[in-house]
Amino acid sequence: MIKIKVQDAVGTVLIHDMTQIILGVVKGPRFRKGDIIREEDIPVLLSMGKEHVFVWDPIPGLIHENEAAERLAHAVSGSGLILDKPKEGKITLTAEYDGLLYASEDGILALNTLEGVILATLHNHYPVNKGDKVAGTRVVPLMIDEKVIIEAEEIVRQFSEPILEVRPLKRLKVGIVVTGSEIYRGRIQDKFGAILQAKVEDWGSVVLEKAVASDDVPQIQSCIQNQLSKGAEMVLVCGGMSVDPDDVTPAAIKGMGAKLITYGAPVLPGAMFMLAYLGTVPIIGLPGCVMYSKKSIFDLLAPRMLTGERLSRLDIVKLGMGGLCLECPVCTYPRCSFGK
Repeated sequence: MIKIKVQDAVGTVLIHDMTQIILGVVKGPRFRKGDIIREEDIPVLLSMGKEHVFVWDPIPGLIHENEAAERLAHAVSGSGLILDKPKEGKITLTAEYDGLLYASEDGILALNTLEGVILATLHNHYPVNKGDKVAGTRVVPLMIDEKVIIEAEEIVRQFSEPILEVRPLKRLKVGIVVTGSEIYRGRIQDKFGAILQAKVEDWGSVVLEKAVASDDVPQIQSCIQNQLSKGAEMVLVCGGMSVDPDDVTPAAIKGMGAKLITYGAPVLPGAMFMLAYLGTVPIIGLPGCVMYSKKSIFDLLAPRMLTGERLSRLDIVKLGMGGLCLECPVCTYPRCSFGK
């Protein structure tokens, strides 16, 4: 930094905050670190008793923290993000619309291994609303070697997907097939379908219809096919997902020629989850826990599929760490460890 007269400071960058005190009116920072001094600021500075200021002394090869933060923020940002102005060397990224945050864990790790670079984010696949804070970035020193920022930008270019982006949930047509002879024959009332419909509509999609099938493979398959013929872009099949001999839902789904992704998942509640694809349409077998648990594997995976993501078995296997719901008396999901 260098010390110069206020009258000579126009166009220079302040190196520290400067507090203005007007008795009974204001006491707080009038100028902040990183502000560029303008001609009209000179009288204000003089009225604050400042005849000299400390400003940044430009050194070839070094860039100011604000410029570094701006370059980092632009480098990591994909669609669905809004960048604010630098404040004390930090830039905050917020969600432009509702959706899921997609955050590259490898990319974030690679950037944070660079000396002096900081990128802090929410967890990957965190559900966000418009205006939510999702990340912040800055550099540690007031001035940093530009080579570090160039290296960070080169790291970002190595990834095929953005380091950070918010993907909106698509409005899909969803079919629901409730299985169980006791429901089909009217011995008990179906409650599963209503719970699924509420979740689907809360995510912004629409339920085409709810069908009920007995524990009969051809009948379950007929209901699924009927939903597909009506344009279903996702089919939820609930009930009959355990390993009991009369639980035939998995056999019905597999027997339709669907590509099986997984039957079973390292998530509690949700171990007996099933996912298959008929072409591009996900056919999802949901265990009974989805009906009585506040949050389950369905809440972790359905929003991802609603963004258009096609899930693999590896995607589901990765859920093991963080896949234990503590089933708290007051559910705070997603502000908890479940799915993280």
